[in-house]
Amino acid sequence: GNNGGDGYVIAEAIRERGGEAVVVAASEPKTDAARNARDLFGGEVLGPDADPHGEVFVDCLFGSGLTRPLAQDHLDLMTRLAARHRHCVAVDLPSGVQSDSGMLLNEGLPQFDLTIALGAWKFAHVLMPSAAISGEQRLVEIGVGGVEGAAKLVSRPRVSAPGPAAHKYTRGLLAVVAGKMPGAALLACEAAQGAGAGYVKLFADQRPPNAPFDLVVDEGALAEVLTDDRNTAILCGPGLGRDGAAREKLAIALADPVPVVLDADALVLLAPRLLAERQAETLATPHEGELSSLERSFDCDGSGSKVERARALAKASGMVIVAKGPDTVIAAPDGRLACAPRATSWLSTAGTGDVLAGAIASRVATGVPAFDAACEGVWLHSEAARLCPPAFSASQLAARVPDALASCL
Repeated sequence: GNNGGDGYVIAEAIRERGGEAVVVAASEPKTDAARNARDLFGGEVLGPDADPHGEVFVDCLFGSGLTRPLAQDHLDLMTRLAARHRHCVAVDLPSGVQSDSGMLLNEGLPQFDLTIALGAWKFAHVLMPSAAISGEQRLVEIGVGGVEGAAKLVSRPRVSAPGPAAHKYTRGLLAVVAGKMPGAALLACEAAQGAGAGYVKLFADQRPPNAPFDLVVDEGALAEVLTDDRNTAILCGPGLGRDGAAREKLAIALADPVPVVLDADALVLLAPRLLAERQAETLATPHEGELSSLERSFDCDGSGSKVERARALAKASGMVIVAKGPDTVIAAPDGRLACAPRATSWLSTAGTGDVLAGAIASRVATGVPAFDAACEGVWLHSEAARLCPPAFSASQLAARVPDALASCL
């Protein structure tokens, strides 16, 4: 393509190492760097009508910065070469991808086995649908020093073990508010116990028959029992329900002066007026459908990329938004933003969102600020999934959260 001649440089490097490489030039080089790279290449250069075949096709046609669809002849060239090679590698980004939004500018782009990010991560490396066609991704330095990419990726947190004088309350008391169907809340509680909180208490209408013996369940009136000043965080939503009693519980939780994590049913019931008087931090963990519902509630138009949508909702609502999914985005009201590296697709099973909410709420309960706690919880959730066998259940996922936390000590 019309760039610095990456393809020529790569092809020559392969030749210098004893490999065979040819270059298919979509056009004549137009920059001095590209012309120089072509002059230094000692192999064969073919025109755009060529139809070579081999082991590896390296796409160097376009990279970041592309805003228009590929011309049809360029798209045809890419798909033809991809079909004639066993493996496909993209340099920086697959050609035909919009780097800031992750959108595919053309239909029918080929699937890549490997994408080599140059210098820094871009949003398209983590956002769908572009991440889905990128295959394995690797970041390489290109000699320009420490460059902060557009996409800050969630990374392994550093967690300290409790001090010698620690007890269950100093490690954080998390109150989990559920309703008549607390099964989802049990998953959240198990994850929270494994993510660092010293005390997890479930507030439910009745004790679930399958509740573990070491989980404290309080069946009292929420307005009376949620007054313990030792509470350090509240999780409200999993198993909450959507009736009048659930609305009342949500209002009580949000009236409490501690950080609150909202998930599932709580996101459907949430109204802006319930946040009007809040001083403590609030987090919301919506999936795509809940994200759209919250956008309507807070008068966000829902346009743009997932990054833009999460940022807009965080600013409008004052909440930290964890827009979960295969391309999870975390946005704070002050503009901070982080993206999660692509996790295993085996997470697409019922109950894993409850585990995520529990892990995040647990980190909040330990005293970690909301945005950082969201990043830590997302990482623990992804790592726990990596440690599970394929086709795991949500309960198996929750059981691996302590192992994920152990890797952070």
